[in-house]
Amino acid sequence: MKAAFENIFVKISFIIILILILIVPTFMVEQIIRERNQRQQESIQEVSDKHARAQQISGPILTIPFAIQREDGKGIREKGLFHVLPEKLNISGEINPEKRKRGMYETVVYGSSIHIDGTFDNIDLDAANLKKEDLLLSKAYLTLGLSDLKGVTEQVSIKMNDQYIMFQPGVLSSNVVRSGLHAYYKLDSSLIKQDFSFDLKLNGTEYLRFTPIGKETKVELASSWSDPSFSGNFLPITRKISKNGFTAKWNVLNMNRNFPQSWKGSAHSIGHSEFGVDLDLGVDVYQKSMRVAKYAILFVALTFLVFFFVEIKNRILIHPIQYTLVGLSLVMFYVLVLAFSEQIAFGWAYLLAASMTISLVCLYAKTLLRSWALVGVLGSILMILYIFIFVIIQLQDYAMLFGSLGIFLILAITMYFSRKIDWFQVDQKELPAGE
Repeated sequence: MKAAFENIFVKISFIIILILILIVPTFMVEQIIRERNQRQQESIQEVSDKHARAQQISGPILTIPFAIQREDGKGIREKGLFHVLPEKLNISGEINPEKRKRGMYETVVYGSSIHIDGTFDNIDLDAANLKKEDLLLSKAYLTLGLSDLKGVTEQVSIKMNDQYIMFQPGVLSSNVVRSGLHAYYKLDSSLIKQDFSFDLKLNGTEYLRFTPIGKETKVELASSWSDPSFSGNFLPITRKISKNGFTAKWNVLNMNRNFPQSWKGSAHSIGHSEFGVDLDLGVDVYQKSMRVAKYAILFVALTFLVFFFVEIKNRILIHPIQYTLVGLSLVMFYVLVLAFSEQIAFGWAYLLAASMTISLVCLYAKTLLRSWALVGVLGSILMILYIFIFVIIQLQDYAMLFGSLGIFLILAITMYFSRKIDWFQVDQKELPAGE
């Protein structure tokens, strides 16, 4: 058995096979990361169910039932709902976030105070092929779309011109929104300009978004949250972020979205046009742990390469079992990173796990290499590799570029140091085995 592994090509074959075998535990580590991430999402969902889920506000929307008579006056030719969106929509609000923990997992919930005002004007009946006499004005109603009614903390009443109307739970039609509040509002035949305003106290989790249903929609938000992520189809026209919080303003026109100001029935959808702010917790430790784990085989291969060149250059024979133990210790690093990052900041978790792994490998390598100088070289190389990977995972946009350049540099260094080795003359027959 020993004689077989003294053959350089048998040793290379074994190292390659061992690297391929070690892919299995790295896949197991990635599966653990996915499972922990899933548990985090379940915890966030549990908190959301008790507080209120992420919120999206759509409205108010004016809906007028219609019934078109037959030309012969005998019966109804067509009936349905005519939906009208505001001419102007102004939203201003303040978000008050709070961190909540469920076990070791943390999420962000918030309370918000929102003021909404605007106007309904210039109702275009011709575009919908309708006449005033077709409209059932006494049965008109308003709809305010909300993702989770559990987040409403106070009664909501809307002022329409000089009249106050209390909203009721539920929607009367799912043509436009599927969840929210409604209020009946009797119109007169003049269809004059309707000014509206109301205040909304709303709880939610993780994010708050708005649908730009106004011909011109203006939104202004302020919060003490210092790490916002502006998401959706439209970004703020102005924003200011500091350690004390953020302010942001949006201005969206009807030209920027793919639905009109009025239509009949379910001819159009206001979905997929929302925008707003996500209250991020910063670093996603599971995403970063997964990115680090993707480089596991690279770590193992490069570390084995160092050991192999030490064997060649210093005439030392390292047993396959010793290679295996070193490989497993390197794979264990990724489990340590995951475990520590759930308790402390990811950077410190990475540093702690890397220090433990490098120390373990170097102390074990001392019995194999029998030279502190060689151990120091090995430790330095491992340290450079860990720093290299840490830098790559911080540079999301340039990870591919720097990763490729780094691997190219490693290959160049390997070729340089192996350029004078005569592989046909390498013979390890009388080399002492590592103890």
